[in-house]
Amino acid sequence: MEYIDSLQKLIAEFTKLPSVGRKTAQRFAYSVLNMSDEDVRRFADALIDAKKNIGFCSLCGNYTDKEICSICSERDRSVICVVAFPRDINAIEKSKQFKGVYHVLKGTISPLDGIGPDNLRIKELLSRLDGVKEIIVATNPDVSGEATALYISKLVKPLGIKVTRLAHGIPIGGDIEYTDEVTLARALDDRKEI
Repeated sequence: MEYIDSLQKLIAEFTKLPSVGRKTAQRFAYSVLNMSDEDVRRFADALIDAKKNIGFCSLCGNYTDKEICSICSERDRSVICVVAFPRDINAIEKSKQFKGVYHVLKGTISPLDGIGPDNLRIKELLSRLDGVKEIIVATNPDVSGEATALYISKLVKPLGIKVTRLAHGIPIGGDIEYTDEVTLARALDDRKEI
């Protein structure tokens, strides 16, 4: 099917978003076309406003509209949870369990993708360690996440700071029968006494 040039451009822009394929982009584009002019203006203004006003916290690297985010300015700085991306902070915050601060690396070590330790915010993490008692590494349990966790641990442990990793295993409500071998192995390794 051939599209009008403006529609084609809109669909192409939506496909640039993560996890948005062509069909989803088409649905988004048609939704925009069905919006009122005022709704489209508000949508465009919200995009422009967010891009213009949201930056990164100068301490942790989280998204904020201030120099220092509210988490860094209000929380216990003796425990730092290290994450790969700002979006990971939202997932942890939903648990309402963590009371420390965060540090965003902006990625993980991945030699195949040309990402080494110097491409991440590891130096900035090391500059924040005064008074820190524990570093919690909360990167994904994949090859690059594990490599990053190990690298950080080797740098920080000699400084006398406790380095921990989020536990991995079978999720609550999950079925052992449908759990993959790697997750089961990790759950066995990370088992706890009851």
